Formats: sequence, C-alpha cells, structure tokens
Amino acid sequence: MEAAIDRIMQTYDLLANRTAAASEEAREKVTNYLNTLMEAGEKDTHRLTVCGLTYLRQLDGSVDPVKAGYTGL
Repeated sequence: MEAAIDRIMQTYDLLANRTAAASEEAREKVTNYLNTLMEAGEKDTHRLTVCGLTYLRQLDGSVDPVKAGYTGL
C-alpha cells in the first residue's frame, strides 16, 4: 500500500503546487481512504493508485467543471 500512496502523492503534487501542510493533509486523507478500500478487499496496487488520485481530485474540486472554469459557453 505504501507504494500506491507514494505514487499517488508524486502524481498529485505534479498537478499543482501545494504547501507542505496541504500535501501532508492530502496524504493522511488518501491513506485513510486506501485503508478502507483494502479492508473491503481491494489488493491491486494500480487500482488503489487510480482510486486514490480520483479521491483527491474530487476533494479539491478539480474534477468539477464549474470549479475548473468551464462555463458551458
């Protein structure tokens, strides 16, 4: 699981510059989320990585088209 968390954080930090505190908070959240997935039976490192990145992007709103600046015009 640690390999998945490291890969998630490396990729997530490339998406935008964040403070060390924000990165640490994101790491804690994604660790808790991945623990939940693993307790539910998920063992595939690649799938955990994708799920973790998706989770963090949902938390910061970057998958929301309105927050990303899309107006529909």
